[in-house]
Amino acid sequence: MSPRNSKPPAVVAELGRPETPEETAARKAQNSANHRNRQTINNLIYSLIATLALVAVIVLVVPRGNPTATKPPVDYAAVAQEAQGSEPDRLLVPQLPSTWKSNNAELRTKTADRVDSWYVGLITPKEQFIGITQGFGANDSWVSDQVAKSRIAGTREIDGVTWDVYDNRAGGSDDGNVEYALVTHAGDSSIIVFGTAIDAEFRTVASSLADQIRSLGGGQ
Repeated sequence: MSPRNSKPPAVVAELGRPETPEETAARKAQNSANHRNRQTINNLIYSLIATLALVAVIVLVVPRGNPTATKPPVDYAAVAQEAQGSEPDRLLVPQLPSTWKSNNAELRTKTADRVDSWYVGLITPKEQFIGITQGFGANDSWVSDQVAKSRIAGTREIDGVTWDVYDNRAGGSDDGNVEYALVTHAGDSSIIVFGTAIDAEFRTVASSLADQIRSLGGGQ
């Protein structure tokens, strides 16, 4: 006789009858497998979220931007002051408004052409380039190299100083930064002002050097 409190096996709706022990074991095994699969997918999702969060933190923390944009301007007057007295003529230092910036200044010695030179690179208010090169004891060949072997297009007088003009703007040739150049001589110096700027900005630089050039014996 069956125990008084025992119950008959429940009927499974899909089967229309009670499960056999084998069917019960198979169902439980399938449920366990489904649970493990769901856990694996959940773990993958959590790992992906954690990885994306780490990437976001790195993007926020690591500084970005253009290094050249934050580079401070070069104090060419201070560089010139340290190097003064090492050459036969005083190093020329342009006196320019604060809207002009310098990206380089150096006294170049022991060069392949055996001509020492003082160089200042300038960025104009219109974001163009003008360079100043003061060569000491230079010959005509050295000057020709500085102006990309261009021919003199004429002369120009600026604040009492006469300059030879080299204008490559309309030539269509690739002369690099020497689209336009002004050349004059004073004392033991050959002075070249060259670059890509407009005439007014070249005049500003030449004017800022005029008194110093005349003090070296240059001018007319």
